[in-house]
Amino acid sequence: MQTFYNLIGGEWVTASNGAVFENRNPAAPQEVLGLFPRLTREDTRRAIEAARAAFPSWAATPPPQRGAILFEASRLIDQRLENIAVTLTREEGKTLAEARAEVRRARDIFRYYAGEGWRMSGTVLPSNIQGELLYTRREPLGVISIITPWNFPVAIPAWKIAPALVYGNTVVFKPASLAPQSSLMLVEALVEAGLPPGVLNYVTGSGGEVGDEMVTHPEVNGVSFTGSYQVGVQVYQKAAPTMKRVQLEMGGKNALVILADADLNKAVQLAVRGGFGLTGQACTATSRVIVEERIADAFVTALCEAANNLVVGDGLDPRTEMGPAVSREQMETDLQYVRIGQSEGAKLLAGGDIAKQGGYFVQPTVFDHVEPEMRIAQEEIFGPIIAVIRAKNFDDAIEKTNAVSYGLVAGIVTNDLQKAITFAEQADVGVVKVNEPTTGLALQAPFGGFKCSSANTFKEQGQSAVEFYTRTKTVYLGYRT
Repeated sequence: MQTFYNLIGGEWVTASNGAVFENRNPAAPQEVLGLFPRLTREDTRRAIEAARAAFPSWAATPPPQRGAILFEASRLIDQRLENIAVTLTREEGKTLAEARAEVRRARDIFRYYAGEGWRMSGTVLPSNIQGELLYTRREPLGVISIITPWNFPVAIPAWKIAPALVYGNTVVFKPASLAPQSSLMLVEALVEAGLPPGVLNYVTGSGGEVGDEMVTHPEVNGVSFTGSYQVGVQVYQKAAPTMKRVQLEMGGKNALVILADADLNKAVQLAVRGGFGLTGQACTATSRVIVEERIADAFVTALCEAANNLVVGDGLDPRTEMGPAVSREQMETDLQYVRIGQSEGAKLLAGGDIAKQGGYFVQPTVFDHVEPEMRIAQEEIFGPIIAVIRAKNFDDAIEKTNAVSYGLVAGIVTNDLQKAITFAEQADVGVVKVNEPTTGLALQAPFGGFKCSSANTFKEQGQSAVEFYTRTKTVYLGYRT
């Protein structure tokens, strides 16, 4: 069993009081993967102070030089792709194929933002005064606190840390305690690529202590958080007194609408991929399938057959198609929602139980005849549970798509172009997918939701990230007297 360290001011350190916590393999919970420092508030303050001290020099570094470090880090990630992927699978549970795809995405994100170092620009504006140059310039925000979840412990840190660094900010980064090791490997790549001390600080510990200090400390200028709605609201409220800029992504209750004209086999494949891929542990996962009544029976029969045929097991086994829940707590949450669905009158047609012993394995689960007001149709479960809701027609399907408090992703399966475009216009979500799974995002495109899925302010990914990680300064330069 290995002991790991935190990075503060360029030094690898333990908690000042020596406290540690374990991370374990969800496919074999008896296996302790490592010990990580459980930092105190004072330790966290030192990390924030290190980031503040490193900020002036890093902000003054030419953006192409900052980008060059990111590019070198991407090369190192590519070299270590298999090792990072195996580590990711062992601590988070997803299949090795899913883990490899995530690490490749992180590599590509670093490459993309390395190029941003050459693309940063302001705007020259026409002045209404003769002899004056009027222009804007982008400047880094300052010290950024980055708090990420366990379900994408490589990709989500990458799409936050890379733009933060290339745009000239310094970072204090806290990964989720359930999956800290694979994100540490990103940090190690950046350090080896030449990132100066203090520019990136890696801290582990409890959200109530480490995370709270990262949100409330007056020297922090911005907070980027991905996690649950309940915690996101607390982050927003705690950051408000010090007027911090906040970027939140807080989950979804995503619908896949299947119209009567859809190819049934394709619709089932998309529902299975979106609902059971990644063990349903994705903010973009398909948790509701809204299907037109006249094809509902045939669709549900095919969906249940596909769910029953999925191979559940250790993600390192090449035969496995769906890995375990990330923890005992998450497994118990999944099973609790099965009981809730049954008590509300939904019809359990597939799964609903533990898949196998020895790990946190849950069966792919399908409920039919789910009503929109039921809890399994309203609340984010974060597990392999699909709630099938029957719709009378296209208009009814849109109404039921929007009948939740979240607004992250909605998909539609249809061959009717007019209905596809109408759905894209009327779905009250930040991302619409047509004839594609609700999961899967292009790194160059803006990402974020509406309603309770985000703070409805700053998007993530692509060039839109510049809006959160920089501030705009307007300059009036008179050159004639």
